[in-house]
Amino acid sequence: MSAETADTGHPNPPRSASAPPPVDLTGEARTLLTAPYPLYARLLGEGPVQHVRLTGVGPCWMVLGHREVRAALADDRLRNDIRHSANWDDDGTYAVGPNMLQADPPAHTRLRRLVAREFTAHRVQALRPRVERIAGELADAVAREGRADLVEDFAFPLPITVICELLGVPAADRTAFGAWSTEIVAPSSPEAATAASRSMGAYLLDLIGRKRRTPSPDAGDLLHALVRTADEDGGALTADELLGMAFLLLVAGYETTANLISSAVRLLLTHPGQLAALRADRTLLEGAVEEALRYEPPAQAATFRYTAEPVTLAGVRIPPGETVLLYLAAANRDPARFPHPERFDITRDPAATRAHLSFGHGIHHCLGAPLARLEASIALRTLLERLPGLTLAEDAGKPDWRPGLLRGLRSLHVRW
Repeated sequence: MSAETADTGHPNPPRSASAPPPVDLTGEARTLLTAPYPLYARLLGEGPVQHVRLTGVGPCWMVLGHREVRAALADDRLRNDIRHSANWDDDGTYAVGPNMLQADPPAHTRLRRLVAREFTAHRVQALRPRVERIAGELADAVAREGRADLVEDFAFPLPITVICELLGVPAADRTAFGAWSTEIVAPSSPEAATAASRSMGAYLLDLIGRKRRTPSPDAGDLLHALVRTADEDGGALTADELLGMAFLLLVAGYETTANLISSAVRLLLTHPGQLAALRADRTLLEGAVEEALRYEPPAQAATFRYTAEPVTLAGVRIPPGETVLLYLAAANRDPARFPHPERFDITRDPAATRAHLSFGHGIHHCLGAPLARLEASIALRTLLERLPGLTLAEDAGKPDWRPGLLRGLRSLHVRW
């Protein structure tokens, strides 16, 4: 085994100091949306780090191997702030206020600490009875119909209700919020995404103002707590940061969890042996959630990274100012880390399966991971109990994936 493969398990050839010309993958845009995994496997077989050209991104670096992605996620030379990009044009860094996903230490450290102080494990676990009640009500509402679009009727309403209640968004506003969020992460056009971001930003500014005008020391919602932090903690959270944080928590706490739930259900329904095993043994529920996260992660890649200085990964030198995409979905199917990665198997050891990178790694590891796991577990258990005959409808057809790095189904037609 050569020095280039000894620490990676992949056959990356030695590269020269100058960057190789990018491989043009613009013709693979549809494949990356609908059926990316064979392409990931082919690229990974050629080496865990690839210089490519992607539609909507341009020249960039794809990191695909589990070890390489994990290392890159923790490498402080790879920055989240777009100002480290050679292509940054100072044309407005933030769509709706700065947030943790676009920040590097020390700003990231400060923002994350303030949110983590309020977004505690105790707060998440206290939500369990309410999540169970919401899931039960949604399942009961469709049970008498005999069929449903599980995305529209269950997978989306559950997390949007939970995150809105957690943050203190009034029930009357949630439909509009859901429409904005979907347009932002899976836009029908750049103009529509911009309009949705502005509408949500204006709404959140108004909501923050309402919370500030009617302070309540006993209010248990997270946004009230963040407003108090901004107002009482010596300016620890600026007005723009508060807006950006609310925006991030709402969108990230909704879309990714909805995608996880719908993908997990579809995987079980298309793998009847796995579904039968779960129905026979509910102790496999944790394994089912973790395997769904590994096999079909809600986010195909982490947020863009930018090299602040030259970085060498698996023998490949990436110059400064470059855009780097860390493909979590490819890493989760790396045969060097997961035996038979193409096999959906809920009986894998959950502790081993948790090595997946669907929630990231390092300082940007997803704060909402415990809540997403809780909601997905309750969702699957509720559907198994309330809709025991659940199966794909005859008109389910092939999966229709919404565009973007957040991979989610547009619909999931089921019957029982």
